[in-house]
Amino acid sequence: MRKKTFAAAALLAAATLTLSACGSGPDSGDSPVSVVSEEAGSDKAAIVLDKPFEKPDLVLTDTNGKKYDLRKETQGKPTLIYFGYTNCPDVCPLTMNNIAVAKKQLPKAQQDELRVVFVTTDPERDTASALGKWLKGIDPQVVGLTGDFDTIQAGARTLGISIEPPHKDKNGKMVSTHGTQVVAFSPKTDAGYVLYTEDAQVDDYTKDLPKLIKGEKP
Repeated sequence: MRKKTFAAAALLAAATLTLSACGSGPDSGDSPVSVVSEEAGSDKAAIVLDKPFEKPDLVLTDTNGKKYDLRKETQGKPTLIYFGYTNCPDVCPLTMNNIAVAKKQLPKAQQDELRVVFVTTDPERDTASALGKWLKGIDPQVVGLTGDFDTIQAGARTLGISIEPPHKDKNGKMVSTHGTQVVAFSPKTDAGYVLYTEDAQVDDYTKDLPKLIKGEKP
């Protein structure tokens, strides 16, 4: 077993620098540091953290327009959290669809137990209604959350995820630049102990979800 110490945001930067709309912005320098254990020669998509993240203390608005307390609503539940936006041209829909396809292969009881949370990084355009419409085409069970950008950015930062305010690219198109990892939280400890980069495929989630639901290491 070999150990490496990374700034969590840096893990994403390596995977997202080539993205124009779904990338990781400059590290502010105050991101949490995580110790990652990997087996030599391992090609696993899952990165297991020796020092798990605490679940973000976020109270946002769900797709029904109701307040959603992330910690309260997901307490004791296996939970996947992803920060992205509905107008993303590539990584966000691909990531969410990969998870949705893998989730559908679980027994119904496990599908109902798993919490998949999508937090927008572009709240001005991603209203509760817009989020609901977009997620309905992917997986109606996904919890979509929107709210104040600064609140969302602060919550993402606790997971080492860098988010920049939406801005226009060189072509005049509005984009949201953000880290692209999925963080998995244990139902046993409510801690974020596994993360996936954008390279994770359907097969990776299909293989790992049954273990994540039990709070086991993938």
